[in-house]
Amino acid sequence: MERKKILVVEDEVPIQELLRFNLERRNHRVEVVGTGEAALGAVGAFRPDLVLLDIMLPGTDGLEVCKQIKTNPETRRIPVIMLTALGEEADIVAGLELGADDYVTKPFSPRVLLARVKAALRRTEPAPQAGAEELLRIHNIAIDPARYKVAVDGREIALTSTEFKVLQLLAGQPGRVFTRYQIVDGVHGEDYPVTDRSVDVQIVGLRKKLGEAGHFVETVRGIGYRLREEEGE
Repeated sequence: MERKKILVVEDEVPIQELLRFNLERRNHRVEVVGTGEAALGAVGAFRPDLVLLDIMLPGTDGLEVCKQIKTNPETRRIPVIMLTALGEEADIVAGLELGADDYVTKPFSPRVLLARVKAALRRTEPAPQAGAEELLRIHNIAIDPARYKVAVDGREIALTSTEFKVLQLLAGQPGRVFTRYQIVDGVHGEDYPVTDRSVDVQIVGLRKKLGEAGHFVETVRGIGYRLREEEGE
């Protein structure tokens, strides 16, 4: 993988040093800041390919930083991985609702964190040798895997990389019911530890952004989710 720019937003110096050491070993270019205000400035100046964002920060907290990154058209496609305290599910869900792409709980294994970083960066890359024939169209939704773009009735909508992958997975086999675990495996890879609630949050966010087309993403009670087939099929 080519060298990427990673912005680390963390106020604890030992964790800053741990993250910098491990990321630089993977040949990433690393910028470290310790406050939410500094993070927002660094996003504009450093233009990172990914942000590792602690939730508990002095001043502007990580949730507000995430919100500002994801609501700015110029930065909303930057993957954000939250660093959260162990067991703080409310923070995890809040971050995902604001558009965060993933989370890692403290204390964390550097190996696990690096795998999450690699996966998040990989999801932002266009599919290799993708052609126009790979454009997915169903109902009034158009999905362009090569450009990582989704349009509803011709109007482009902004999805996080995870939301995009979920929609692409469901649209690839309309009518098929995917369990939450199958969605996780399809988006993140096997043995990826997330909670059922996290999958539900991604689906809620996806439906909201799709607008009226969101009703095509159906809940199959007790099993999972599917994208409704074309009417008349």
